[in-house]
Amino acid sequence: MGKHYVGAMKEAGGIVVSLDNAGEPDFQVDITDEKAVKEVIEKIVAKHGRIDVLINNAAMNPAVGDKNSDKLFAPVDEYPLELWVKELQVNLTGMFICSKAVIPVMKKQGKGVIVNVASEVSEIAHDHRVYNTPGKYKSPAYVTTKTGVVGLTRALAAQLGQYNIRVNSFSPGGVENPKMPKDFVERFGSTNMFSRMAQPDEYNAAIVFLCSGASSFMTGHNLVIDGGKSAW
Repeated sequence: MGKHYVGAMKEAGGIVVSLDNAGEPDFQVDITDEKAVKEVIEKIVAKHGRIDVLINNAAMNPAVGDKNSDKLFAPVDEYPLELWVKELQVNLTGMFICSKAVIPVMKKQGKGVIVNVASEVSEIAHDHRVYNTPGKYKSPAYVTTKTGVVGLTRALAAQLGQYNIRVNSFSPGGVENPKMPKDFVERFGSTNMFSRMAQPDEYNAAIVFLCSGASSFMTGHNLVIDGGKSAW
């Protein structure tokens, strides 16, 4: 989804710098390494002179059908502690580290925007029946961290409003992925009011809204877009 957000921000006229630990980002960095993140932020500021927006999107969230991620769907009593710790580090601690690194820059500028990507499970429990497989469950760490993202968002917003820095979270519903089995896509889609999963580009406008002046009086809020699932 990060690639789609990058494209949306560029289309809106933004100068985008992407960070990731894989693929082909502008900067390859482990967001759980505070020193490395700080060095990258310094390079970005040296090149562009400012940072107006931070979108925290990184997370461990394998698609159903990914054969390399079976352990991430294990029952809670069999869930490996090392995966729990890693998910907390990537999904939540990494978000804190990145935010901490850009906040001094935004304070100096006198304004800024931070958008933390959470999930529909920040508001509701995950319905494990969509897997239709006994013993298969959504990672407890994923649900925990995405709920924590909303708490972190409110904590940051409460401190940073005085500096004209807005902090909001975004909780999207499930997005269809080519790796997902067709029967899973149908079951997951049936849990919301549109009876389908979201398509990757359907959240682009929400990201642009949260990052732009269109949401200038909005902070500490969790924007949920889940096809009406949480309103049943």
